[in-house]
Amino acid sequence: MMSIQLSSAQQNDIENAVNTLTKLMITPDSAALDKLVLDKLSYGHSSGKIQNKREFMHSLLSAESDFVEINLSDQTVTVQGKTALVRHTLSAKTNDKNVPGTVKLYILLIWSKEKGGWKLLGRQAVKVPVV
Repeated sequence: MMSIQLSSAQQNDIENAVNTLTKLMITPDSAALDKLVLDKLSYGHSSGKIQNKREFMHSLLSAESDFVEINLSDQTVTVQGKTALVRHTLSAKTNDKNVPGTVKLYILLIWSKEKGGWKLLGRQAVKVPVV
């Protein structure tokens, strides 16, 4: 199996897209989200709920899904052609529907290289098992 090395510019572009998404999840902006997320988005929650782009944006903009703080760790990036897979652990403080909480999730993000840069195509979250 051949391993493809990412250029540092490619790695930076993808990490910047992840950082932009993270910031927008804390402080949502409709126009910026619309630009970063593809129309065919499939956004999977750890509960099993799956949202399309409109539903994902609505949940953030309405504060139904309200992230107060997000920390990412153990991030890996794999690129195949115009697709990037990003895995990381997300630890967050939330305030969904004005109820404070915390989550710790394993995340898989699927990014597609488009004319305007890396765009989010998919996301799946899995709860980190408590041991």
